[in-house]
Amino acid sequence: MSEEVVSIPASASLDQAAETMAAHDVGFLVVTEDGEATGALTDRALALSLSEQVIPESTTVSELATDDLVTIDRDMDVLRVLEKMKLDEVRRVVTVDDDGEPTSVVSLDDVLVLLGEELGDVADLLEAQV
Repeated sequence: MSEEVVSIPASASLDQAAETMAAHDVGFLVVTEDGEATGALTDRALALSLSEQVIPESTTVSELATDDLVTIDRDMDVLRVLEKMKLDEVRRVVTVDDDGEPTSVVSLDDVLVLLGEELGDVADLLEAQV
Protein backbone atom coordinates (compact mmCIF):
# COMPACT_ATOMS: atom_id res chain seq x y z
CA MET A 1 0.00 0.00 0.00
CA SER A 2 1.29 3.43 -0.88
CA GLU A 3 1.08 5.80 2.05
CA GLU A 4 1.62 8.74 -0.28
CA VAL A 5 -1.33 9.96 -2.31
CA VAL A 6 0.03 11.97 -5.20
CA SER A 7 -2.43 14.32 -6.84
CA ILE A 8 -2.52 16.63 -9.82
CA PRO A 9 -4.94 19.34 -10.91
CA ALA A 10 -7.30 18.41 -13.74
CA SER A 11 -6.05 21.46 -15.63
CA ALA A 12 -2.42 20.27 -15.67
CA SER A 13 -0.92 19.04 -18.93
CA LEU A 14 -0.08 15.41 -19.62
CA ASP A 15 3.57 16.47 -19.65
CA GLN A 16 3.17 17.71 -16.09
CA ALA A 17 1.43 14.46 -15.15
CA ALA A 18 4.31 12.38 -16.51
CA GLU A 19 6.83 14.57 -14.66
CA THR A 20 4.84 14.20 -11.43
CA MET A 21 4.67 10.41 -11.80
CA ALA A 22 8.41 10.25 -12.44
CA ALA A 23 9.29 12.58 -9.56
CA HIS A 24 7.24 10.53 -7.07
CA ASP A 25 7.94 7.14 -8.69
CA VAL A 26 4.22 6.33 -8.97
CA GLY A 27 1.95 5.14 -11.76
CA PHE A 28 -1.27 6.58 -10.37
CA LEU A 29 -2.37 10.14 -9.71
CA VAL A 30 -5.48 11.39 -7.96
CA VAL A 31 -6.99 14.12 -10.12
CA THR A 32 -8.33 17.17 -8.31
CA GLU A 33 -10.60 20.07 -9.18
CA ASP A 34 -11.09 22.94 -6.75
CA GLY A 35 -9.29 20.91 -4.07
CA GLU A 36 -11.65 17.92 -4.41
CA ALA A 37 -10.56 14.48 -5.63
CA THR A 38 -12.57 13.87 -8.80
CA GLY A 39 -10.83 11.08 -10.68
CA ALA A 40 -7.63 9.24 -11.45
CA LEU A 41 -4.93 9.06 -14.08
CA THR A 42 -2.78 5.96 -14.58
CA ASP A 43 0.56 5.54 -16.26
CA ARG A 44 -1.10 3.04 -18.59
CA ALA A 45 -3.69 5.58 -19.75
CA LEU A 46 -0.93 8.11 -20.24
CA ALA A 47 1.19 5.70 -22.29
CA LEU A 48 -1.75 4.57 -24.42
CA SER A 49 -2.69 8.17 -25.17
CA LEU A 50 0.62 8.61 -26.98
CA SER A 51 -0.43 6.04 -29.57
CA GLU A 52 -3.50 8.16 -30.24
CA GLN A 53 -1.30 11.06 -31.32
CA VAL A 54 -2.22 13.16 -28.28
CA ILE A 55 -0.02 16.20 -27.78
CA PRO A 56 1.19 15.93 -24.15
CA GLU A 57 2.07 19.63 -23.83
CA SER A 58 -1.41 20.85 -24.73
CA THR A 59 -3.67 18.00 -23.59
CA THR A 60 -5.01 18.35 -20.05
CA VAL A 61 -5.22 15.66 -17.43
CA SER A 62 -9.02 16.05 -17.37
CA GLU A 63 -9.21 14.90 -21.00
CA LEU A 64 -7.65 11.56 -20.11
CA ALA A 65 -8.55 10.95 -16.46
CA THR A 66 -11.38 8.76 -15.22
CA ASP A 67 -14.60 10.52 -14.30
CA ASP A 68 -14.68 9.16 -10.79
CA LEU A 69 -12.35 7.93 -8.11
CA VAL A 70 -12.90 4.43 -6.74
CA THR A 71 -12.58 4.67 -2.97
CA ILE A 72 -12.74 2.33 -0.01
CA ASP A 73 -12.93 2.76 3.75
CA ARG A 74 -9.70 2.32 5.70
CA ASP A 75 -11.06 -0.65 7.62
CA MET A 76 -12.33 -2.67 4.63
CA ASP A 77 -11.05 -6.25 4.69
CA VAL A 78 -8.90 -7.58 1.85
CA LEU A 79 -11.59 -9.78 0.30
CA ARG A 80 -14.01 -6.85 0.09
CA VAL A 81 -11.25 -4.72 -1.45
CA LEU A 82 -10.67 -7.39 -4.07
CA GLU A 83 -14.41 -7.60 -4.74
CA LYS A 84 -14.58 -3.80 -5.12
CA MET A 85 -11.69 -3.85 -7.60
CA LYS A 86 -13.40 -6.57 -9.60
CA LEU A 87 -16.78 -4.83 -9.67
CA ASP A 88 -15.28 -1.49 -10.66
CA GLU A 89 -12.74 -3.09 -13.01
CA VAL A 90 -9.77 -1.23 -11.53
CA ARG A 91 -6.31 -2.22 -10.34
CA ARG A 92 -6.07 0.54 -7.75
CA VAL A 93 -8.41 2.00 -5.15
CA VAL A 94 -7.96 4.94 -2.82
CA THR A 95 -8.61 4.64 0.89
CA VAL A 96 -10.39 7.60 2.41
CA ASP A 97 -10.73 8.81 5.98
CA ASP A 98 -13.96 9.68 7.77
CA ASP A 99 -14.04 13.05 5.99
CA GLY A 100 -13.68 11.43 2.56
CA GLU A 101 -10.10 12.64 2.15
CA PRO A 102 -7.69 10.30 0.31
CA THR A 103 -5.17 8.70 2.69
CA SER A 104 -3.48 5.95 0.68
CA VAL A 105 -3.58 3.95 -2.53
CA VAL A 106 -4.08 0.17 -2.57
CA SER A 107 -3.07 -1.68 -5.73
CA LEU A 108 -3.95 -5.14 -6.92
CA ASP A 109 -0.29 -6.02 -6.36
CA ASP A 110 -0.68 -5.00 -2.69
CA VAL A 111 -3.70 -7.29 -2.36
CA LEU A 112 -1.85 -10.19 -3.99
CA VAL A 113 1.13 -9.77 -1.65
CA LEU A 114 -1.16 -9.74 1.38
CA LEU A 115 -3.06 -12.81 0.18
CA GLY A 116 0.25 -14.57 -0.47
CA GLU A 117 1.40 -13.83 3.07
CA GLU A 118 -1.89 -15.14 4.46
CA LEU A 119 -1.59 -18.34 2.41
CA GLY A 120 1.97 -18.73 3.70
CA ASP A 121 0.64 -18.53 7.26
CA VAL A 122 -1.96 -21.19 6.44
CA ALA A 123 0.76 -23.43 4.97
CA ASP A 124 2.89 -22.95 8.12
CA LEU A 125 -0.07 -23.91 10.29
CA LEU A 126 -0.78 -27.02 8.24
CA GLU A 127 2.88 -28.02 8.28
CA ALA A 128 3.06 -27.61 12.05
CA GLN A 129 0.11 -29.94 12.49
CA VAL A 130 1.50 -32.76 10.33
